[in-house]
Amino acid sequence: MIDNIFLFVNIVQQQSLSKAAAKLGIPAATVSRRLKHLEEEIGSKLIHRSARAFTLSSQGEIFYATYADIVEQFEARQQLLEKQLGSLSGPLKVLAPSNISTSLLCPMWSLFVSQYPQIKLDLNLSNDTQDLSASQADIALRIGPQSSSALYQKRVGSIQTLLVASADYLTHNRAPEQLSDLTRHRLIGTHHISHWQMYNQQTGKQQALRPRFNCLINDVKLISQLVIDGLGIALLPCSEIKQHLETGKLIRVLPLWQGPVRDIYTLWPSGKLLSNRALCLRDFIEDFLREQR
Repeated sequence: MIDNIFLFVNIVQQQSLSKAAAKLGIPAATVSRRLKHLEEEIGSKLIHRSARAFTLSSQGEIFYATYADIVEQFEARQQLLEKQLGSLSGPLKVLAPSNISTSLLCPMWSLFVSQYPQIKLDLNLSNDTQDLSASQADIALRIGPQSSSALYQKRVGSIQTLLVASADYLTHNRAPEQLSDLTRHRLIGTHHISHWQMYNQQTGKQQALRPRFNCLINDVKLISQLVIDGLGIALLPCSEIKQHLETGKLIRVLPLWQGPVRDIYTLWPSGKLLSNRALCLRDFIEDFLREQR
């Protein structure tokens, strides 16, 4: 009934069924049918119309006076919402993990700010999972799929994990030749990957490991530094160690094996429309990660 009331107010404002149909982008026959249905629902004739005349009945006058302001306010707010959602200027609040934001995604943030200077980026970094609704953020970045049904999510990329050690560590400790040899080594782990699902790139074999860690650290950057300092072997995201591998500070251990692929997702509340600013960032992240492959 609400849609038909909205339609009725537009008919009165346009003083014509055909003009109202044109404004709303629907067939004139549909307008006539829905007006008739509204009149049947309330049990009163609302409009007297003929080839030359268009007048409201007494009931129609009351009906219009009751709902006209409400419909006009709704239309004004709808236009404002469409303008805000469609604009590539204005605020954009984003939640993202610190680790990948200051390593893999660091140049991406610079590019985004440079290319969209009218978007006021409010970027909140934390390796803890912040509540998206409570923070009133527009969009968030997460590692791994989220279980909440209150969120929309889209996979935008992935990160490989690799076993690494320093040259100094391998000089003083015999390099492992198979996965079972890892039990004789100092292993540094992270709370985010408590067990290692390993995959052999040559044979396709998969093997699950539950390592006994010598220490557990919840910050990937610190783990990387401890491994560089020769304190053990770790399974780390490629995004975090790529530069260290290129400079020789880190060396791959058991290079035929890799750890689990960690998928990257953008997510937002299921009851919220994504603004063009948030859509722009989501696609920007996806394009950037695609180029990193």
